[in-house]
Amino acid sequence: MEDNASREPYYVNRGKYRGILSWLMSTDHKRIGIQYLIALLTFFWIGVLLGLLIRLSLIMPGKILSQGTYNQVFSVHGIIMIFLFIIPGIPVAFGNFFLPIMIGARDVAFPRLNRFAWWLYLTGAALVALSLFVSGGAPDTGWTFYAPYSIRTQANITMAVSGVFVLGFSSILTGLNFVTTIHRLRAPGMTWFRLPMFVWTVYATGWVQMLATPVLAITLVFIILGRVFGVGFFDPSKGGDPILYEHLFWTYSHPAVYIMVLPAMGVISEVIPVFARKTIFGYKAVAFSAVGIASVGYFVWGHHMFTSGMSDTARIIFSFITFLVAVPSGIKIFNWVATLYKGSIVLDSPLIFALSFIFLFSIGGLTGLIIGALAPNLHLHGTYFIVGHFHYVMFGGAGFAILAALHYWFPKMTGKMYNERPAKIGWLILFVGFNLLYFSMFVLGYEGMPRRYFDYPPEYYTGHLISTIGSWILATGLIIIFTNLIRSAFKGQEAPMNPWGGRGLEWTIPSPPPEENFEEIPVIDKAPYRMDG
Repeated sequence: MEDNASREPYYVNRGKYRGILSWLMSTDHKRIGIQYLIALLTFFWIGVLLGLLIRLSLIMPGKILSQGTYNQVFSVHGIIMIFLFIIPGIPVAFGNFFLPIMIGARDVAFPRLNRFAWWLYLTGAALVALSLFVSGGAPDTGWTFYAPYSIRTQANITMAVSGVFVLGFSSILTGLNFVTTIHRLRAPGMTWFRLPMFVWTVYATGWVQMLATPVLAITLVFIILGRVFGVGFFDPSKGGDPILYEHLFWTYSHPAVYIMVLPAMGVISEVIPVFARKTIFGYKAVAFSAVGIASVGYFVWGHHMFTSGMSDTARIIFSFITFLVAVPSGIKIFNWVATLYKGSIVLDSPLIFALSFIFLFSIGGLTGLIIGALAPNLHLHGTYFIVGHFHYVMFGGAGFAILAALHYWFPKMTGKMYNERPAKIGWLILFVGFNLLYFSMFVLGYEGMPRRYFDYPPEYYTGHLISTIGSWILATGLIIIFTNLIRSAFKGQEAPMNPWGGRGLEWTIPSPPPEENFEEIPVIDKAPYRMDG
């Protein structure tokens, strides 16, 4: 017999702590997911404001930011957006909240470890924030911390790198927890090929987090040892090799792209079947493609280094594998489009953001193939073309998927419905602003505009002006979207249990979910995602 407490919404507090401590000390996966989501979106908006400042500076070089300040703002923008928002992103927020529910579990396998990972995230974020204000000033190396400059600069690199190091441990523990949860806590009858697509992508992501992140941790320790003790791992004046840093950094950072994008693909694979009123086309192909992307993604880091002096043989091999990793991504896009074919499509905002993901991520992927080819890469490497490609993959991909997830799962997380009209208006303005902002970067890069430059020749001014105007439009769209969501969280209409007609287990429990998710652990007799009755 269940007590009444287990049937109450997850945010009702019956523990020994009150107020903010009842959240910080909670082991409930849903509360931890909400805390992550609030933190992630807070850092996202800080990053957006810094990005707007960068764009404003680039249409008036030297009048808004000095050269040194520009480098600091540029670096902090990248560090926040990569390490505090987009890499943790979907797994820690939506994975924490929905993964146990989607497999029929009451919580993750290690609830206290989950809370510890959240504390590590806060600690790492605090170290990164403190690095902006202590002696030496904010980091000025870019988010990549390239050596040997990161060893020699007088900026406060050590504290920022330590913060990213701690964030890496949070990521490892989260991945370990999720993989163990999926292996050990699936409800009776929840076989591997009955798992929701989102669970498959979080599973693949968990393995990447566990296997790739330690490489970054070791690399950052070498940076700290070089700055504090003068150890010359990457300093050529002491016999070190700065190219070794690039190899180690990108050995992690390219798989990290899939930490960001794989869960985003899982979100899209959840949204499209529900709003097409169909079962996803080619379930096993989509599932195995997620594992394939995670596996092949370990071996393509060298395409970031085609101009660093590696052998022709190595460049050809890395170029070939770069094209190879596009195959499982193409499978997913084909299957999404095939799922939409002859579907009874309901064009609500979650699907609109999902369709935007497919369009923008496809542009990011196709431009990735351009720079994955050796000849174009030699011309485009180090130009604004790379910046455009990166943002189409990261923001156009993971960013739009986060917005799709927010709108899709918002009723379940909050128990409230949002207003569709401002959501769609905000999407339209955001979509227009996004493409003005970042597509102009492809043109600038093709014309030869180098990235990371504080100033530039006058022939690039028009491109920068269009890009900056696009940033203002994009920010307007984001303001409309988040104003609608925040207002709806407090004043929206009560949400029904299943507003979209979804078939996953999360839509079989109340909105918002009760403290322990299920009164009784469900027994699965068919795939919960199927739309055939």
